[in-house]
Amino acid sequence: MQRIKALRALIEPWEALERETADLIELHELADGDEAMLAELTAQTDEALKRLDRLELQALMTDPDDVRGAYLTVHAGAGGTESCDWANMLLRMYVRFCERRGFAVEIVEVTEGDEAGIRSVTLLIRGEYAYGYLKGEAGVHRLVRISPFDAARRRHTSFSAVDVSPEVDESIEVEIRDEDLKIDTYRASGAGGQHVNKTSSAVRITHLPTGIVVQCQNERSQHKNRAMAMKMLRSRLYQHFLDLQRQALAAKEAEKKSIAWGSQIRSYVFQPYTLVKDQRTGEETGNIQAVMDGEIDGLIESVLKWRAGRLAARTR
Repeated sequence: MQRIKALRALIEPWEALERETADLIELHELADGDEAMLAELTAQTDEALKRLDRLELQALMTDPDDVRGAYLTVHAGAGGTESCDWANMLLRMYVRFCERRGFAVEIVEVTEGDEAGIRSVTLLIRGEYAYGYLKGEAGVHRLVRISPFDAARRRHTSFSAVDVSPEVDESIEVEIRDEDLKIDTYRASGAGGQHVNKTSSAVRITHLPTGIVVQCQNERSQHKNRAMAMKMLRSRLYQHFLDLQRQALAAKEAEKKSIAWGSQIRSYVFQPYTLVKDQRTGEETGNIQAVMDGEIDGLIESVLKWRAGRLAARTR
């Protein structure tokens, strides 16, 4: 029944667009030079074309998990305050993108930097195809700019890593044994009021066999934080085992190799020129301000098409 529901969600929007297109063609034939009617039909046609673009993108998302929500985590790399500030800039970029897409965003955990920015943050992003859109963001992101934290105004290179995993529900079984878990509680940091800062309500869970660590400090009670952390762990483990399967099948061999030895998937250059370039696809734009404001649709679309092309090449 879940598979049927998923297929209907794919097919029905195309059928609705097909009916709407037929109606628009018929109305255009009836307009017979009526300028007001033609103007209205033009607006409706533009909306239909936008829907077509969205559906064509979704058609590239063939993984059953693509329709799910997503957990997205940003980790600052080496480089102290500069890298923490870069991680915060990426957080803002992804939040803006999600807002434009109509996705709901919840900050599950955030660890502030010592002087500025953040050392890490985890977002829970809910909305249809959130994971499908964002999974290609996983990897190392490189920033080149004149650092505002350097009195000598020298150019700095910073790195942050992005992890993305699908939000899993109870229908997906992920075996987690109690003896494989190390659970720590600690006082939350940052804003949140007296209760958050004065009680050990934050929870950190380490999955010993894989080394995966998740933490949550967003909720007021330790019980709720533990429940959310367990949901995050199930999601991360699910993604971990999916990746192991794909590696065994060599489905992501080139991409994983690139990330493993530390090269970036995307570069963001602020000085001496402005450029954002995806190293996998070659897609680039000079409008870096728009990108940092969340307008990353073109970059994401290029990754989706690149992945689809690689998949098609492997199946020939």
